[in-house]
Amino acid sequence: MIIQQVLVLLLLWVYLPHPCCTEMFFRRTTEHQPKGFVTRASGSDGKALYRQKRGWMWNQFFLLEEYTGSDYQYVGKLHSDQDKGDGSLKYILSGDGAGTLFIIDEKTGDIHATRRIDREEKAFYTLRAQAINRRTLRPVEPESEFVIKIHDINDNEPTFPEEFYTASVPEMSVVGTSVVQVTATDADDPSYGNSARVIYSILQGQPYFSVEPETGIIRTALPNMNRENREQYQVVIQAKDMGGQMGGLSGTTTVNITLTDVNDNPPRFPQNTVHLRVPESSPVGTAIGSVKATDADTGKNAEVEYRIIDGDGTDMFDIMTQKDTQEGIITLRKPLDYEMRRLYTLKIEAENTHVDPRFYYLGPFKDTTIVKISVEDVDEPPVFSRSSYLFEVHEDIEVGTIIGTVMARDPDSASSPIRFSLDRHTDLDRVFNIHSGNGSIYTSKPLDREISQWHNLSVIAAEMNNLKDTTRVPVYVRILDVNDNAPQFAVFYDTFVCENARAGQLIQTISAVDKDDPLGGQKFFFSLAAVNSNFTVQDNEDNTARILTRRNGFSRHEISTYFLPVVISDNDYPIQSSTGTLTIRVCACDSQGNMQSCNAEALLLPAGLSTGALIAILLCIIILLVIVVLFAALKRQRKKEPLILSKEDIRDNIVSYNDEGGGEEDTQAFDIGTLRNPAAIEDKKLRRDIIPETLFIPRRTPSAPDNTDVRDFINQRLKEHDIDPSAPPYDSLATYAYEGNDSIAESLSSLESGTTEGDQNYDYLREWGPRFNKLAEMYGGGESDKDAS
Repeated sequence: MIIQQVLVLLLLWVYLPHPCCTEMFFRRTTEHQPKGFVTRASGSDGKALYRQKRGWMWNQFFLLEEYTGSDYQYVGKLHSDQDKGDGSLKYILSGDGAGTLFIIDEKTGDIHATRRIDREEKAFYTLRAQAINRRTLRPVEPESEFVIKIHDINDNEPTFPEEFYTASVPEMSVVGTSVVQVTATDADDPSYGNSARVIYSILQGQPYFSVEPETGIIRTALPNMNRENREQYQVVIQAKDMGGQMGGLSGTTTVNITLTDVNDNPPRFPQNTVHLRVPESSPVGTAIGSVKATDADTGKNAEVEYRIIDGDGTDMFDIMTQKDTQEGIITLRKPLDYEMRRLYTLKIEAENTHVDPRFYYLGPFKDTTIVKISVEDVDEPPVFSRSSYLFEVHEDIEVGTIIGTVMARDPDSASSPIRFSLDRHTDLDRVFNIHSGNGSIYTSKPLDREISQWHNLSVIAAEMNNLKDTTRVPVYVRILDVNDNAPQFAVFYDTFVCENARAGQLIQTISAVDKDDPLGGQKFFFSLAAVNSNFTVQDNEDNTARILTRRNGFSRHEISTYFLPVVISDNDYPIQSSTGTLTIRVCACDSQGNMQSCNAEALLLPAGLSTGALIAILLCIIILLVIVVLFAALKRQRKKEPLILSKEDIRDNIVSYNDEGGGEEDTQAFDIGTLRNPAAIEDKKLRRDIIPETLFIPRRTPSAPDNTDVRDFINQRLKEHDIDPSAPPYDSLATYAYEGNDSIAESLSSLESGTTEGDQNYDYLREWGPRFNKLAEMYGGGESDKDAS
């Protein structure tokens, strides 16, 4: 039996392709095979069986990966039936890796691999083989394709996609609760052996967790794991190939597992009784203290709602939950009074808002505590008897009349006296005043409803022995109306009557207004102050009246304007009335009653010219006047020439008058009375000896008094001309017929200087100012020329 098994294995080894010494025999086959290539055999039925011999006797080559030998790895052998062993054939290899990875012996057909092959890079290679005649290079066999498959070996360990995993599972979970699944991959061939078969095991994390060997699912292994005891766990998982057998490769990963919180802990107050204090002066809404219940859970499982469930202060206090701190804030609901009550007791309950029904057996999920609140006494400010006061008073009361009284008291047991005052910011005009002892408010100025109908005052109350603590109360004073204003015309009326008006014709409708506001509403009556033969007033009894004519025809030549006094009275007590005057102009009207003209001068204008034509004529006249003025100004501008044209031509600078005065008897050239009477200079008389030419508008200066000396008058005029920028530097001689003291400059006449003996120095002319620079140049230059000659 053993011998038969050995023979069977031997036959299998012979017929299976050996990975290292596979030999391929091939020959060219045709449709007509030689008889020598046919093999005959007998079957069990006695019939002859024929098998046609194939020219290519091969299947596929197999090659182990990761060859570590020093020689080239033998793949297989190619052989053709046409090969006689004389070297006439040549074997050629082409395809994937031919010539680089795989080489062939062209004489023997042996195929070798030149380097190590990794199956994970490529699992098979497709090549083509052909035998050709070495001399003719013609193929002796058709090209055939074959495959070299790479056999896998266990050279890759299992790997996890992540080095670290993070997972969570609720605390108190039952045994076997799935946490997370980890999966490792093996690059080896899963279809060949157990190289890629991975088995999972746990290296760290027991006894809390376990892992399924085939799937890699991590599950809880202990019941009732409590987050409050331990929250973080680190589990190390191993993945091993070869089905986990000895010699297999392995890889590991770390899984950090967190226990998430569930509501398995009720809230608990750390104290059974809490004491708080609050001043009695605390305003409503003040937070007086807080309570807090602790909960071992986190997040929404630790959220607590507070409420007052019992006590004698349920109507005085309130509690609200502050979400960020999970505290119960106790606030004041109503004002406190130390004299009324000094101690309050509250029973406060804290309860979880999110309760898990699975953990009801761990409950109840609420707790209670007692809060005692003590009220502290403080010096309270005065308290008014009302929150606000309203007083009504008529506007005609006398100054000093009391309009009302405010009352306040000290709520403390000491009951100090109260001092009252007015906030002057609410009574800037000081219309009212208050008695500081009894709170009586009285007027200090007359009231006028038409100016201000309401007065909003603020009264301040303070204790006599503590003026810092004050209380305010608003006081509203309403001024009641008294009929103290007479009605007047509502608007200004521009009334006219046509010259061709008939008797009884309506020319104006009037109305009236009254600043008073009687309870029954406004009612006005209209009448004439005196009987009028031209016009009459008809009351419409709706606070309006009509102005009617009483005769036919009016003439603006006789009377152009009528004044009609109208009496307007009201219906209140006491009755008030006023007289308003209507100004009625007499105008020319067309047949439709439309006003055309109300001026008497308009009749003098030509009848054939309209208003537009008159305006056009007026515009033409204005344009002509403007043209004439511009022409005259241009002509005058052309006549004016500068006094000095060139510095080189000094001859043009000499102005010769060529006239001689007639002495004191000559009153035509100059009026000597002007110097004797300085006030006469204001008449601005022009000189008769030269042609007058207005160069600029002269300035009017105040006339000197009658007793002013003539020398002072001349000096004043000289000073005014020196500082006047518009005065031209004309070289003219003005004789004032006054002989005074000798001048240090002596005479400036060029005629006299010619007869003067000796040289004269005119440099001092430069010190007299810019007006004498030209003279200094003229006479200074002469001396220079004289010296040069």
